[in-house]
Amino acid sequence: MAALARWCVQRRLITVLLWLLALIGTAAGAVAAGSAYSNDYEVPGTESGRATELLREGFPGLGGDSDTVVWHTSSGTVRDAGVERTMSRTLDRIEGLPGVAAVIGPYDEAGAGQVSEDGRTAYATVAFEDQAKDIDAGEAAAVVETAEAAEADGLRVELGGSAVEATGSSGGHLAEAVGVLVAAVVLFLAFGSLAASLLPIATALVGVGTAYAGIGLLGHVMTVADFAPMLGMLIGLGVGIDYALFIVTRHRRGLKRGLTVTEAAGDAVATTGRAVVFAGATVCIALLGMLILRLNFLNGVAVAASLTVVLTVAASVTLLPALLSFIGMRALSRRERRRLAEYGPEPEVPTGFAARWSAFVERHPKLLGAIAVVVMAVLALPTLSLHLGTSDQGNDPKTSTTRQAYDLIAEGFGPGANGPLTLVTEVDGAQDRLALDNLGAALRETEGVASASPVTYGAGGDTAYLTVVPESSPQSRQTSDLVDRLRDDVLPRAEAGTSLDVQVGGVTAGYDDFADVIVAKLPLFVGVVIGLGCLLLLLAFRSVGIPLKAAVMNVAAVAAAFGVVVAIFQWGWGSELLGLGRAGPIEPFLPVIMVSVLFGLSMDYQVFLVSRMYEEWLETGDNRRAVRVGLAETGRVINSAAVIMISVFLAFVLSGDRVIAMFGIALAVAVALDAFVLRTLLVPALMHLLGGANWWLPRSLDRILPRISIEPPESRVAHERLAAATDAEMADVLTTEERQRDVRDTTG
Repeated sequence: MAALARWCVQRRLITVLLWLLALIGTAAGAVAAGSAYSNDYEVPGTESGRATELLREGFPGLGGDSDTVVWHTSSGTVRDAGVERTMSRTLDRIEGLPGVAAVIGPYDEAGAGQVSEDGRTAYATVAFEDQAKDIDAGEAAAVVETAEAAEADGLRVELGGSAVEATGSSGGHLAEAVGVLVAAVVLFLAFGSLAASLLPIATALVGVGTAYAGIGLLGHVMTVADFAPMLGMLIGLGVGIDYALFIVTRHRRGLKRGLTVTEAAGDAVATTGRAVVFAGATVCIALLGMLILRLNFLNGVAVAASLTVVLTVAASVTLLPALLSFIGMRALSRRERRRLAEYGPEPEVPTGFAARWSAFVERHPKLLGAIAVVVMAVLALPTLSLHLGTSDQGNDPKTSTTRQAYDLIAEGFGPGANGPLTLVTEVDGAQDRLALDNLGAALRETEGVASASPVTYGAGGDTAYLTVVPESSPQSRQTSDLVDRLRDDVLPRAEAGTSLDVQVGGVTAGYDDFADVIVAKLPLFVGVVIGLGCLLLLLAFRSVGIPLKAAVMNVAAVAAAFGVVVAIFQWGWGSELLGLGRAGPIEPFLPVIMVSVLFGLSMDYQVFLVSRMYEEWLETGDNRRAVRVGLAETGRVINSAAVIMISVFLAFVLSGDRVIAMFGIALAVAVALDAFVLRTLLVPALMHLLGGANWWLPRSLDRILPRISIEPPESRVAHERLAAATDAEMADVLTTEERQRDVRDTTG
């Protein structure tokens, strides 16, 4: 690592130019290729997946995206001559727009049921030629503009659907700008140097920018969700700025000790750089753990997020040293440079609140540990009521046209009209046709069914479908119960004595199947991620206790973060106030992605905190001192890093995307609890209580484990010396060594 840093410093211009070339080249390639993102939640082999495939094969005309235009009159009815004339002309214009295959309106015979009972609300179905992911943004925007042009006094027009939602304002890059601005302020307050505070941001932006463009190219070779670039940017900015912050902090410490710029940069990368690479590896392992689920949708998210982390780590250990050599001694503030010139190098000892807090934790480990446990347990309680299901446009902000259209349809036609179920089957002979004709009557008598359409047969007569409108909304538990009732009870009775095999599809059925697949694989996934993370920590810290505590802390952070997400998004505590829409269930894919990301991020602070404690333990063999010094020396930088990461994550609430807002809040909460409750309170308290057992490793295991190290070379020498000595010899060595006494030697 030190050699890499020296190479980058000595060839700093080449290093910077190579990174700029990578950024510009990748961005140009992404612009030329265009985006190819896909939100394909279908899981091969599930019943809803088979229903979709049957529908696609038997009814090719239903393959495109279907959106709705909804209008409501404040007086009179939608059949009044003026309203009917205005909306008929509007629908004709929409049908003539590029990309639109057909429009079925309430004034046509086919759409006779698309007027509410009170006659004040009606809707038309706009069928596009392509799926939502393939629809040109301009074509969808033209539909929106044409429909909204029909609005007049007493006539309100709203639109819903996937293509329409994609035309809504995403807030641009306001979230990223706010996060970066807050990070810059925190860095300047921490360093007192404008040049030093800008370097972590510049490094993170180059790494994240390259990854952002790379994810666009990745979408052409594998399934990548449309929120993957934003998620990658969210993670990349958070960890990228933090990783650079840790390295710059170590570099500044080296300058204050009298090292040259080159020596300080090399020392920073050789020590803290190792921790950065190790922390980044744990994040990538947690993210790539999603690959074991074998879901195309999650595979793309895992690879995209991992690519972002890899590039931010690479920028931190290569581009950052080059930039540090450019600014030279300006990495220190003017006051620090003057003090260095006047008094020469001085040992930097932990002072202030961090040192006092470290001593306070040492004096009261039991009390503080108990408080931390209670806080985490209370925040995790809402997780017990986690409901995975459909989050649809009914959860959009009140001001959005999609939410307005959703509410109008729910009020005029019932909540189930926003997410009907589709029953599809292959048909073979007259007996099957007779059974299907009787099925409609049985469905209408089924609990939870508001209405059922007549059977529609395909052109060849070998495929048929009918639509079932539930009494409840698509995202409610009652609709999920209806899906189960149809599959387990109603349909098997109707199929008896026939060759029918009716498949239940639709939004709710698809999300329920997706959730079932994920929940079934979740224990294996969590076990693999935790196991690999613990193995890395075991190899790095040569201890059984450190990995086990890390696993428990990480699970606690994930559970508490989920609890807050459930309270805000599922229970609705402040969701409308924050502009995040109405309360609703949590998306099925969210737990897996959040577990990966949160587990990876929570390992970061564990690595940075414990690696400093481990370094002190190897040099002294004194657990109390190791914990006290490690916490005192890393507390301030961990807190600064946490504030930056929290600010970046919370800023993404401004993105206007519900899923990204969920990620932002969950990650911000997890980092806050991790930094301010777990790593600076519960972890040191437990380590004080456990004493030397923190560093215990069976000798037989120590002999067979390969050796990897994240501590500097001098600490490895100390480690080899201590490992070879007996307990009595170790005590003798430690009592005879001359060590300069400072605040770090003062016990709690």
